[in-house]
Amino acid sequence: RRLEATSKGGGEGQEEFFIDVGPALVEWRRLRINPIPSNNSITENTGVIWRIEDITAEREIDIVRRQEETHLADFLDLLPVGFFSADEKGRLQYVNQTLANWLNDTPEKMIGSVLDVYMRTEEGNIESNVANVSFKRKNGGDFSGWVVPSFNEKNTVRSSYNRCVVLRCAEWDCRQHSSGGGNDSEDGSSEVRLHWLFDEAPVGIVLLDLQGNISECNIAFLNLIGLKPEDLIGYPFTDRVAKEDRGDAAAALSKVVMGTAKTAHIEIRMPSAGERELVASLYASRLENELGEISGLAMHFIDTTEQRNLEVQFAQSQKMDAIGQLAGGIAHDFNNLLTAMIGFADLLLTRHGPDDPSFSDIQQIRQNANRATNLVRQLLAFSRKQALNLAKLDVTETLNDLTTLLARLIGEKINLILEHGSELGAIKFDRGQFDQIIINLAVNARDAMPGGGQLTIRTSAVVLDQPVQRGHDLMGKGNYILIEVTDTGTGIRKEDLEKIFEPFFSTKEVGAGTGLGLSTVYGILHQTEGFIFVDSAPGEGTCFSIYMPEFIKDKELQHSNEVKTKRLSASETPDSTVNQDGDLTGSGTVLLVEDEDAVRLFGARALRNKGYKVLEAENGERALDVINEIDDGIDLIISDVVMPGMDGHTLIGLVRHELPDVKVILMSGYAEDVFREEIDRDHTIKFLPKPFSLQTLASTVKGVLEG
Repeated sequence: RRLEATSKGGGEGQEEFFIDVGPALVEWRRLRINPIPSNNSITENTGVIWRIEDITAEREIDIVRRQEETHLADFLDLLPVGFFSADEKGRLQYVNQTLANWLNDTPEKMIGSVLDVYMRTEEGNIESNVANVSFKRKNGGDFSGWVVPSFNEKNTVRSSYNRCVVLRCAEWDCRQHSSGGGNDSEDGSSEVRLHWLFDEAPVGIVLLDLQGNISECNIAFLNLIGLKPEDLIGYPFTDRVAKEDRGDAAAALSKVVMGTAKTAHIEIRMPSAGERELVASLYASRLENELGEISGLAMHFIDTTEQRNLEVQFAQSQKMDAIGQLAGGIAHDFNNLLTAMIGFADLLLTRHGPDDPSFSDIQQIRQNANRATNLVRQLLAFSRKQALNLAKLDVTETLNDLTTLLARLIGEKINLILEHGSELGAIKFDRGQFDQIIINLAVNARDAMPGGGQLTIRTSAVVLDQPVQRGHDLMGKGNYILIEVTDTGTGIRKEDLEKIFEPFFSTKEVGAGTGLGLSTVYGILHQTEGFIFVDSAPGEGTCFSIYMPEFIKDKELQHSNEVKTKRLSASETPDSTVNQDGDLTGSGTVLLVEDEDAVRLFGARALRNKGYKVLEAENGERALDVINEIDDGIDLIISDVVMPGMDGHTLIGLVRHELPDVKVILMSGYAEDVFREEIDRDHTIKFLPKPFSLQTLASTVKGVLEG
């Protein structure tokens, strides 16, 4: 087309094109077309001349030059220091992106503005070409910086603002030229040194001015707090400290400023991005100028959040374990006493029928012993040593079943609202303990609303993609069912929130509660890998958040849990043993080994009344002697687990060598889980938890002997 146009119109043409010379390789050519005029006519051409030039090198040079220009522009914009240029009237002609970000503005809007809009000179030293300037942000706040011009033609600060670099004060050390100074460079020029120790320090560093505002902070502090420099520089440091710690922090820093203390070391809490509260050790010291006058404060921060949480968790764990051991030991002794009380009451009831005047008195003794049994179970639940009857539960159905009971417990003045989430999964939990948790929280809510109010129980499904730290507990990732129990009551004071789950701590009046309710709930949930948290404030009500792991539909895990559930179920609810409601008499020789005289006396008398031949031994050593002395065989050994000297497991292990087919029942005031490893070794061993009734003992013995 160009050839045709040139030849017809008599004009000249030029075009550039490329030629493929190989994979990913091209060569550029420039084609020039000039007409050949006719000798007879100036408007006619006799032909055209093509001139082709190789311009590949020229093209490559142009590409490299354009890339360098782009890189240079990016370099200026993304420099870690600010850069601007201004004319003689102080109007901005260029501003890089870094400086614009520091000032919360954009380069496009800043160009053409007067410098006074963004900064004011505080201190200038024209001889060193350095001026200390206070920069003003667009949306409020300011920060200090050093302005270093590229040249200085006139003896005024204003005329020096032609092409300037802006350096944040904390990042650079400006050492100005002085004829008598010993720190000057050899050529007398000013030295602007980057504080590498400041930028690269592994701990957070913050510099404060005398007004308490943050003048600079390093990268480690930004990473620690999770914010950007523009969110911190120029703002009061106290804004970054938790309200509860501001008073202590201000007092400690004031001592350093006033000179009464050289340094300060305090521990503070600081809210950070993502609603995470971190704990940091703060070390503060004075910043002084050459005259020894204070110019600000330097503060170093070390993140101690994880260390603090671990310390609290360790202390809490030690405390809970110690109290748990105490509770378990008390429960064991009480279970022995309750076994004797309930047992002898049952023996009395066999001789005193409903028509006997003593029948009601004996029933009262037995009922109160059963109430004491429930209190002991609370101790075991708190110490996480209670055997749980785990089963698959639907949270919605289970809560609906509790509605009538809850309404009766909280009374007519309180409005009960249930809000169920959709598509909730099942949980693996003990039904009785689940009811106990909800009832416990409902009763506490009722007591917090003496004048009436509203109790809301809300359920929902929660999925955690990452572990979450709440308080002293770390929730692992996974699927949870969340149950929120919220009331409109009086609320809980902050100083009580940290103790709310501790045993024997109660916010109620003396004598109004045992202080075991919430600690029992805490123990039950942690025994089943659940969590409970509380949010409350005086006058704003209370919300307990319960997280229970969603049931995992894994066949092997399900089978393992079902086996454990059956075994625990037999231990936890022995009253359901076969033949309990039928004939409980039997025959055979039973060796009863028990160090508690009252329990042994009751057990022996109860079994003799049912037709068994009973041999007694007060410890394991005596039991071996009885076995060696008797000529007839022994059908069943009933032994306590924890005894002075030889324990029950050791005894059974020795007896099995001589009597491999003898049947065994182990009984204890401790929960079955305490002896789980030993019991799992021999599945023929039956476990009978204390306290037990006469009927439970007889039915268990007959069930074991009959196989």
